[in-house]
Amino acid sequence: MRGEKLRKMVGVVLLMFLVSLTFSGTVKDILSIPNEITVFEGIKTELFQTTQNQDLKVNHNSISYSTLQDKKAETTFITAEEMGEQEMTVTKNGFPVKHVNVNVLPRMEVIPGGQSIGVKLNTEGVLVVGHHLISTTIGNESPGEKAGIEVGDMIVKINNEPIQHITEVANIVQKAGEGNQPLSVEIKRNHETYNKQLVPLKAKNEHSYRLGLYIRDSAAGVGTLTFHDPVSQKYGALGHVISDVDTQKPIIVHDGQIIRSSVTSIEKGSNGDPGEKLASFKKPRDIIGNIEKNSAYGIFGTLNKVELRNNHYDQKMPITMAHEVKEGPAKILTVVNGEDIEEFDIEVVSSVPQKHAATKGMVIRVTDPRLLEATGGIVQGMSGSPIIQDGKLIGAVTHVFVNDPTSGYGCHISWMLEEAGIFTPYSGAKAS
Repeated sequence: MRGEKLRKMVGVVLLMFLVSLTFSGTVKDILSIPNEITVFEGIKTELFQTTQNQDLKVNHNSISYSTLQDKKAETTFITAEEMGEQEMTVTKNGFPVKHVNVNVLPRMEVIPGGQSIGVKLNTEGVLVVGHHLISTTIGNESPGEKAGIEVGDMIVKINNEPIQHITEVANIVQKAGEGNQPLSVEIKRNHETYNKQLVPLKAKNEHSYRLGLYIRDSAAGVGTLTFHDPVSQKYGALGHVISDVDTQKPIIVHDGQIIRSSVTSIEKGSNGDPGEKLASFKKPRDIIGNIEKNSAYGIFGTLNKVELRNNHYDQKMPITMAHEVKEGPAKILTVVNGEDIEEFDIEVVSSVPQKHAATKGMVIRVTDPRLLEATGGIVQGMSGSPIIQDGKLIGAVTHVFVNDPTSGYGCHISWMLEEAGIFTPYSGAKAS
């Protein structure tokens, strides 16, 4: 019995020792060091923070390290000069305590935006945004709805003829109606193709024939340019998908343009009302680029050979990976009057260190009294405003919290660069 009691006491002591060791500063610091990290060639990157005097150091031939100490913690930074995958050792008092896999990517830099832009999109086909009944001599009917064409469908062909504009639909429908001929309508729905058959109807006391559908072939709005690459002239803007106002579905883009715009006034945001920028588009000759893609991370395309005015940043700036973004002070670039880009203070409230593409990677809050006075916080039209922290481009403003216009979401810049086709996170940069 005495021996068994002694063994239990020894076991309890050992358990308490292990628990205390787990919660000791040294072990907690070592556990906080990542197993792997992605960095850019020649760019100083924070690796880990430790409590004071832990004597944790980096041991690697081509990766240098430096430390910055304050009253609460000591931060260790690394700078890698050789590209590729490498293994780095962290030591304490000369003894190895952890191995870290380091993926070193080519240095990636782009020019931040902030310019107010007008956005004009032409859809791929014509978009069905509603049904309506046609009043005829035998009753009320919508041939399109009866044929199974739904709101959100994209009409891409009629009788095998490609459709791009509403006027093309009107001409074909009128001709078929006069000849009492059925139409074969090809639609796209959720990336699937369907064929529908219908006969246009003539409304009472009218000479025109109709499908009983409300359709649209274009969309326009205001947003903010996020970045552009001066080598390839590729750009990214908005940071979120453009959806149709009626169907709430993403618009499938056939083509489009971004145009210089000037902010004329601001409708301030308030609880329950996000507010918006009101802007005028410049003349058609002021088109500054095309639109090639409308994705979850914004619109993307290629700029014309034009000079984009930016009175704050007109030189290339390093980007960050998602894991490098820190909670704390940052800045955004945006326009609140005319075409002048201004710099405003914000705070990164939280950031998700994403390894896979996802929207809403950051929560941000406007702290600048000037911007709060001018806009009330984040307003529509501010989407795409670049977010800058510690001299690096970290992301873009994307959404506002409807019940708190001072706060909203941002997306990490790496996913926008991937959509633009100039950078693939965790796999290296693409040739421009």
